[in-house]
Amino acid sequence: MKLRFLAIALGACFAAPTMAQTNVTLYGILDAGIQVANNGKGTQTKMVSGIADGSRIGFKGTEDMGGGYKAIFNLEARVEVDTGSNKAGNLSDYQGYALTKGMDFPDFGSAALKGAAVQTLAGVRSALQPKYNVNATSPLILSRGGGPDGGLFDRTAMVGLITPVGAVLAGRMYTPAYEIFNSADAFESGMAGSWGGITGGTGGLLTSGMAIRSNKSVQYRIELPNGIGAALMYGFKNSGYIGLDKDFIAANVKYKANGIDAGIGYNRGTNTDGSTGLETLTVGGSYSFDDFKLFAGYQTMKNENSILLPVFYDAWDLEISPGLKAGGVPAPVIAAWTSIFRSNITKNFKLNAESYSLGMHYKLGNGRVMASYSHQDDKTLSNSDVTQYGLGYDYNLSKRTDVYAVYGYTKNQNDGQYAPGAASASGGFTELPGQPGRVFQFGIRHRF
Repeated sequence: MKLRFLAIALGACFAAPTMAQTNVTLYGILDAGIQVANNGKGTQTKMVSGIADGSRIGFKGTEDMGGGYKAIFNLEARVEVDTGSNKAGNLSDYQGYALTKGMDFPDFGSAALKGAAVQTLAGVRSALQPKYNVNATSPLILSRGGGPDGGLFDRTAMVGLITPVGAVLAGRMYTPAYEIFNSADAFESGMAGSWGGITGGTGGLLTSGMAIRSNKSVQYRIELPNGIGAALMYGFKNSGYIGLDKDFIAANVKYKANGIDAGIGYNRGTNTDGSTGLETLTVGGSYSFDDFKLFAGYQTMKNENSILLPVFYDAWDLEISPGLKAGGVPAPVIAAWTSIFRSNITKNFKLNAESYSLGMHYKLGNGRVMASYSHQDDKTLSNSDVTQYGLGYDYNLSKRTDVYAVYGYTKNQNDGQYAPGAASASGGFTELPGQPGRVFQFGIRHRF
């Protein structure tokens, strides 16, 4: 999930032109390792692709047209090293319960209805369980036509023009607020200590706290010689964090010079009915001196009207309710269960939280020690705060290859089930609400 290669491409495009030329570069990252996690009763050991960095293969190119003008493009595809596919599941196999909290469908004293109520709740939980970590997906979203479309270049698909007064880009790109977020994360949006592992709601991927990328977007960027830069993004219909927004706006202002890389970013999505969807304000960055690099970030997240609610309302009305009717559940009972479903899912999808992260790097030998402390304050009635600790060492075998070892720990409160994650995959859930999550990760990363 890192911006390194896109930043390099843009940086090259802003450099002074030397001669007219066209060039295309093939690049990528292959990252895989072993994870040993205890998020419940027992220990789970598995191979994971993209622990420190999401594995990918990409193409980037520039054409120098002279006079300060350059055409650029970037195509970047996800690659899961462990399977060769382009979809990654949650790292934990456990079920999340926050989105179905309060959905205890009454049986009204009937043995037959008791069985139907239990089966209905189990079906709803299964439908709300994200299966893949490509933005946010679940069986119901996929069946209703939302979420990712399985596109090959789901990480980045962008074309643009560099001019003497800035760059204009179009396509699927990282959002301005996420750039600031990434710069403030000591684990660089990867490994078990990543700040992104705890941002968002207790529902996991379906209650994301950040629009990492946006489809169907145009962006204006400028970088000044004094280190000040800015970006302004607008997304058209079907933009935003899962490609369902009516429109999407975002911006940032940052400063990168004298060892400082910091800024402020803002993202906001608009739902199809015109209401405000996911809204994020992020402040932070890093400061490098001697053998140290210090990180600090603060973020507010709010989503009172999730774009996903109409999807799940429709799924109940068009799929679950007809099934209940065909199974002989009386109409008045279906109506009562529908009311319970709608009222609770509306409440459970709400996101209102503040989060902060502090971290550091220290050069040691041919590598670096990494450490972070992150906390999220849940402002909803659930009050499901979470604290995360991360500690690791990244050792450079060469300029392009490194190995790493990381320990991550999450301390959950109330309905929280946050489990430590990785760059390419969400940690998923602990076995039970309020239960801590622990994980060791060991891996190797090669850049080409």
